[in-house]
Amino acid sequence: MNADVVGVATTRKQVFAWAMWDWGSAAFNAVILTFVFSVYLTDAVGDDLPGSISATSYFSWAIGLAGVVIAVLAPISGQRFDARGRRKRSLALLTGLTIATMAGLYFVKDDYHYLWLGLVLLTAGSILFELASIPYNAMLRQVSTPTNIGRVSGFGWSMGYFGGIVLLLLCYVGFIAGDGDTRGLLGLTTDDGLNIRLVALLAAVWFAVSAIPVLLSVPELPATGVDSGAAKAGLVESYRVLFRDLRQLWVTDRRSVWFLGASALFRDGLNGVFTFGAILAVSVYGISAADVLLFGIAANVVAGVGAVTAGRIDDRVGPKAVIVFSLASMIAAGIVLLFVSGPTLFWVFGLILCLFVGPAQSSSRSYLARLAPPGREGQFFGLYATTGRAVSFLAPTLFGLFVWMFDADRAGIGGLLVVLSIGLAALLAVRPPDKAATEKAR
Repeated sequence: MNADVVGVATTRKQVFAWAMWDWGSAAFNAVILTFVFSVYLTDAVGDDLPGSISATSYFSWAIGLAGVVIAVLAPISGQRFDARGRRKRSLALLTGLTIATMAGLYFVKDDYHYLWLGLVLLTAGSILFELASIPYNAMLRQVSTPTNIGRVSGFGWSMGYFGGIVLLLLCYVGFIAGDGDTRGLLGLTTDDGLNIRLVALLAAVWFAVSAIPVLLSVPELPATGVDSGAAKAGLVESYRVLFRDLRQLWVTDRRSVWFLGASALFRDGLNGVFTFGAILAVSVYGISAADVLLFGIAANVVAGVGAVTAGRIDDRVGPKAVIVFSLASMIAAGIVLLFVSGPTLFWVFGLILCLFVGPAQSSSRSYLARLAPPGREGQFFGLYATTGRAVSFLAPTLFGLFVWMFDADRAGIGGLLVVLSIGLAALLAVRPPDKAATEKAR
């Protein structure tokens, strides 16, 4: 693919502009979906919900529904973005709609009657955010070259970690810290959950401002002409095109299919580490509830540093070597955690575990970008999202199964290690990207 034709952007300004979207995306991932607003919705808004079904159950079902919709729409969405040459336009629209759902959370007051509004907005936001990540990830080739794609991916991923840290600290210090009827340095009232609702507005503004640079600095990718039928296809026809392409891919480059499957497995294990880390820290290793936030911040710092460092190694030895070493190191640290006790050893080996999460995630993205046929990056990242959703039940299920089988929370680590080990074994069978072919394609 000729760089002059597609307008490949490789300046530092454009790389930074692209990575700023990752920085801003933490507003949805960390603040809205994980640490702040989801907790407010289940523990405050829905705490007096009548009936036998808890707000937490409704929340988990809503997020599960979002996952199903994402799995259905992601592959054909990426395919259409590529074919129509509307990658940046799609990113702008989907990001804008995500921000609108975040801002709408301001109207979710601390009353169970507003639980449904919150669930609808969070479900819609989750779908829109994941779909927005498809054209964003597909832009990786536009802001990199074959010689620095690993570094660029690692830089973007680390920006997401560091952006989450900064925004969470701002939210905690300014809006949440303290007790009583007013909270944070701003002295905001907690009536009707106003302080948390204002956090949602701050997160929306944060994401909006951070998303602007990529829309201004990175040029649109013209329609590639790879598949003109996909550009005009309706929903049903889009799936026909997708299945046709998958059959062709199975015949011509089975490696890509195997990588999508292997990455889905180990990425679920990576997600499980962060999902259950805080639970284990308190229930098994004696970390206080207050110190969990400090550990979370430290974990994000080391994961971000790991992603940046590994990005350079990725460009020298290839993404597969980085992922294999990262997964093997995580498995080794996890085995140690199965047998040690106490806060100090958890801090040491827990942070070692987190150090390799960022590199594995970042190099997985660069791996797929190297494999994707020119002009079909969006379709591949759509499949990437779909396969990830397809096995997202695995780590939570095995975690719970091991806890139940051995009647100990600590045993849940074994379930996560099984998922990581299966993903590692599957990846070892996948041939790494051909660097020479990648350079020729560019």
